[in-house]
Amino acid sequence: MTLSTTPSPSHSPAPSPEPFDIAIVGGGPVGLALAAQLLRTTPWRIVLIDAATPARAARDPRAIALSHGSRQLLEQIGAWPMPVQPIEHIHVSQRGRFGHVKLHHDDYGVPALGYVVRYGDLCQTLERALARAADAAPGRLARQFETRIDDIAQDTKAERQEDAALVRLTGTSHADQVGLPMAVTARLAVQAEGGLFHQRTQRLARSAETSRRRDYQQTAIIGHVTCTQPRRGWAWERFTEEGPLALLPHDEHGTAGYAMVWCCPPDTAMRRLALSDAEFAAELGEAFGSRMGRFTLVGKRHAFPLGLNAAPVTVDGRIAAVGNAAQTLHPVAGQGLNLGLRDAFALADSLRAGCTPQALQAFAGRHRVDRAMTIGVTDLLPRVFGIGGPLAAHARGASLAALACVAPLKDALARHMMYGARR
Repeated sequence: MTLSTTPSPSHSPAPSPEPFDIAIVGGGPVGLALAAQLLRTTPWRIVLIDAATPARAARDPRAIALSHGSRQLLEQIGAWPMPVQPIEHIHVSQRGRFGHVKLHHDDYGVPALGYVVRYGDLCQTLERALARAADAAPGRLARQFETRIDDIAQDTKAERQEDAALVRLTGTSHADQVGLPMAVTARLAVQAEGGLFHQRTQRLARSAETSRRRDYQQTAIIGHVTCTQPRRGWAWERFTEEGPLALLPHDEHGTAGYAMVWCCPPDTAMRRLALSDAEFAAELGEAFGSRMGRFTLVGKRHAFPLGLNAAPVTVDGRIAAVGNAAQTLHPVAGQGLNLGLRDAFALADSLRAGCTPQALQAFAGRHRVDRAMTIGVTDLLPRVFGIGGPLAAHARGASLAALACVAPLKDALARHMMYGARR
């Protein structure tokens, strides 16, 4: 494989006869951040394999929430600043019930609790940061685009040979619109590609039966909306009988607006997708209330099903999983990508000690608490707030009111949402 730091969407280098130290599968934000941090802090040779191209990722308009802690991590690799909108205040409430919680950035001595960024802008900023890291470490990064990895296999008979190329990745390269077999060998492999990619080694595949899985019986409708009385810097998490409704500050084309994530039963979601913009805005206003006036413009809407899928094992010998390859979460509180970035930086830090299975096990151990707590919170919230009945609603309202009054509890929740368990 020709070593290159210059992305080329139309060309994919030939496989290399020389093994790499680390093969990363997935060129999204988590894979890009991991590669950049490894180049900065370790001596390892890396190949980054992606099913897409940087140009395709740059066009992705989705709005993504980054915590203040994620900003700190991205600053380490020079992936900040970028075009973002700050979340300075967060208002959490329950529709039609008493009790609410407000979080303010100045209570925690940070410029913002979080930030909203377009996915394409995040990927472009990370690509530039990775290019700079590769320039400072010549000959240590290879890129393979438009390549789908179908299998990752490790030679368990030679596990004790620390310097051996024990992992073989095979797949198909679709560069130049031609499907060609490809293979890469490495000492370690990292799965950082979510979505449709869930390939596991045999041991990880067997553990899938014990994976923490849950179908929330909800669909998330996402899109961009505007209103007559926007409040700059405010994000809203409103729990309704159908599911959580989040509005994050996100302007488009110079117009103040919000990125919307509205969770509801699948049949309700399909009905709402078929509504006219005016009808949809009216239903949104009924669910959210009048705090920001009347909802006006509604952008293109998309929907996707919601479920939890968290692997109990994120390390198997010489293979690790991070980001959406390790866990997919409910979007409540916007923690999925933030946990994935913490995965990446914790893994890179552990690999400073060596390119070995022991380093991967150390990563799994040190990151276990953060991962378990984040999965637990994002799994609990939609289920607790989804319990019907007036008594349950009253209890939730009382809990929100108590949380607002007990500063240590509120602060602990806010700091976990910003930093995970690393502080």
